[in-house]
Amino acid sequence: MRKPPAVGEDSAVPDEQALQTTVALEGDGTSIARARHLAVGFLTCVQAEYGLPVSQRAMDLTQLAVSELVTNARKYAPGPVLMDLRVVGDAVEVVVWDCDPVLPVARAADEGRVGQHGLEIVMAVAQGFAAQREPVGKRITARIALLDDPGGAIAGRPPL
Repeated sequence: MRKPPAVGEDSAVPDEQALQTTVALEGDGTSIARARHLAVGFLTCVQAEYGLPVSQRAMDLTQLAVSELVTNARKYAPGPVLMDLRVVGDAVEVVVWDCDPVLPVARAADEGRVGQHGLEIVMAVAQGFAAQREPVGKRITARIALLDDPGGAIAGRPPL
């Protein structure tokens, strides 16, 4: 199996054993957009080079999860952020590491609250979610299904 390309970024390093890429994101204002771009490039490569089906919904939800997780890391943790994208079975895992050891907590729903809904959004669209402390900082993982329901339905809804 050929390894996926580094999606045009010098700092992206694909793993030889799995469909995976890792990138260090700098603290400037372009890191969130760059992370979204890398996610789409990675999934496009997975589709084109390896023939794995990836729905448009999976592309969109992966970009959304990447955007929210990287935004939170940039906003709340000083220092570097690493993003890892990997295909595991029938899903893509978005893993974001930062150096702040405080685990995020989803806030209770509040329709009057403006902003600070990122974690709630990720947890709502992800097939799986985990937050764990690391020796330095924390690692947040969101798992997004590559396809909609096997019957062709949007997740959880029967076909029309």
